[in-house]
Amino acid sequence: MLKPRYESFAVAYASGKSATESAVIAGYSPKRAHVTGCELVKNSKVLARINELQQVSTTDKVMGMAERKERLSEIARAKYPDFVECGADGAWINIGPETPNAGAIAEIHSRTEYDDKTSKGMVYTSVKLLDPIRAIAELNKMDGSYAPVKADVNHRGNIEHNYSITVESQAGAQAVERLLLGEVTG
Repeated sequence: MLKPRYESFAVAYASGKSATESAVIAGYSPKRAHVTGCELVKNSKVLARINELQQVSTTDKVMGMAERKERLSEIARAKYPDFVECGADGAWINIGPETPNAGAIAEIHSRTEYDDKTSKGMVYTSVKLLDPIRAIAELNKMDGSYAPVKADVNHRGNIEHNYSITVESQAGAQAVERLLLGEVTG
């Protein structure tokens, strides 16, 4: 059995929060949350509990961590040629039970156009895939691949995220300053 703060940390981390956010949620000092979070993720008992929580879901209808990662990986790996086959009569969509990465399909559109001179129709079909870059970014967040973001707790107990921005040109610096002053462009 884990200490209550370890358990709180493990539950928050297993739900997808960063190590820093999880440490703050568990009640650790916001000033040291990034260090504490890194230490807790390396603790074998805490890590075992995180793995246990990630494998368990409340019902079979709720995706566990592994299944969510598999689904996102399917989206990230999908390529247009997985679904479109070209033959002598043109291209067609081929989707069946064994089609790899079919979960990445966002839309399929099909239309038939007829030639005025003949009664023969030509079928045009297109496939739109879900965004693989967003899937990869979500996987990176789940794995903690991004650098930690400083999180401060304000006087009301709300977490405030602070981001650092590096600008390499005067024009970029001026644009950031305008944004910080509230300028909105259409």
